[in-house]
Parts: sequence; C-alpha cells; structure tokens
Amino acid sequence: MTSALPFAELRASNLGVRIATAADEIDAVQALRYRVFYTEMGAKPDAETLRSGRDRDAYDAVADHLLVVDHAVGSGAKGVVGTYRLIRREAAAKIGQFYSAGEYDIGRIEQWPGRILELGRSCVDARYRDRAAMQLLWGGIAAYVFHHKIDLMFGCASLPGTDSDALAAELTYLYYHHLAPPDLRPRALPHRYIEMRRLDRDKIDPRRTLIGLPPLMKGYLRLGGFVGDGAVIDAQFNTTDVAVVVKTDLVTASYLRHFERRVRDAPD
Repeated sequence: MTSALPFAELRASNLGVRIATAADEIDAVQALRYRVFYTEMGAKPDAETLRSGRDRDAYDAVADHLLVVDHAVGSGAKGVVGTYRLIRREAAAKIGQFYSAGEYDIGRIEQWPGRILELGRSCVDARYRDRAAMQLLWGGIAAYVFHHKIDLMFGCASLPGTDSDALAAELTYLYYHHLAPPDLRPRALPHRYIEMRRLDRDKIDPRRTLIGLPPLMKGYLRLGGFVGDGAVIDAQFNTTDVAVVVKTDLVTASYLRHFERRVRDAPD
C-alpha cells in the first residue's frame, strides 16, 4: 500500500471512492471479496480461507486497494461496499511476477516501455450493483491512472462458470471482434489454454452477445480494450477467465474532462 494517497476521495452523494489507508479497511475488502466470490459465486475455499472468511493472498500486501465507501454506513471499514485491486510494476516485482502470469504469458505487456497497471479482484456488494457504484470505481481508476501516468492496464476478466461450451458465443465474439494486436497480445499458458473460437464467426449475433457480457467486461470494451488469445478455466473461483488489455488514452481523457468540469463548476 502506498504511503501517499494518489488522489482525494471522489464523492457521489453518500458514496465515495478512494484508496484504502488502514489495515481494517483491507480486512473489510477481503471480507467483501469472500462474500461475493465464495458465498455468492460458488468459489471453492481452502481450509484457511473458509476459517477466516477472507479472500486474501500475497499480492494484497503490495497492492493498492480501491474502495467504494458508503458514508451512510460508515466512513471507514464498516462502509466498504466495493473494491478493485491495483498492482503496479514495482509492486509486482516484490512478489516476483504479476498475478496474471499464473494464467497467461504476459511477456509482451511486461516489455511495454511505459508504466503498466494490473487490475483484479473487482467486486461490489449485491446491494450496490448499480450505475453509481460502478461509475465511481471507474472514476477512481481514472484518477489513479492519471496520477501515476499509467500507459497500459491489463488483467483478467471473468465469465461465470467453467463450461467453455456454454460460453461459446461469448468467447467466439471476443476473439473475432476484440483480439489484441500481436505486440500486446497475452496468450494463455499452454497447459491452461482453452480455444476461444468455439463457433463459426457467422453463427453468432455480435450485438446480442455484447449485451449479454458481464458489466465489467463491457466496461473494458467501451474503453477500447482488447482480449488475449485463449481462455483459462479457474476452477477455484468457478469462472472462465479472459485476459484484457486497455491502453489508457480514453481513461485519462475521461478523467481530464471530469477534472475540467469540477474546476469550471467550482464556486469563485
């Protein structure tokens, strides 16, 4: 966790988004992730995870944790209702690799000359899964990217379930319509590689398939995001993962417009 906050809390009514500043806030993040991933989505906990009721790993200690806080509940750990885990290159170096490297060959991304950021472990409490909370999370990411001058974001986005044939339309659509250019394209590790081209291209309805994608995946695509080659089954989390890559031009442009509006609308 960084010692200096990269941006001041952004507010929308009773909700705010900022970086975690205390150990109890990170504990609240891990408890929220457990409720969403394990209790709600059917992830399979090991003995320690089940005992603690927390989703945690070694990366939590080096990451920055983006929080959505409901100030009507509490301004600290009690109010945490959404989160995103943010890992910069120097943080990943403390572990030895990025989290995504356990599923994908990300060598081309790691060779990118600019600053890179891995996104992961995103979740929102079921009572807050509306436009406001998601917009705040994206606003927080934009502010973070702007502050740290991030050039490229990447990570894994999840489709529900582990039956790749049941996800044939989604995987086929993503491959044919959003495949990353070769110089930025992650590829699933050979022993985990699942072919994404599961249907003939002309047998899918692109518009209907796009509408049915999870909100997080659609958010990446709206920002001009790309996907890697090959899906990966994550049996522990009961998901099928797809690598995503986003150049931050649109993210920082969006933040600049937001900042300019705040300055313009501020009282004299």
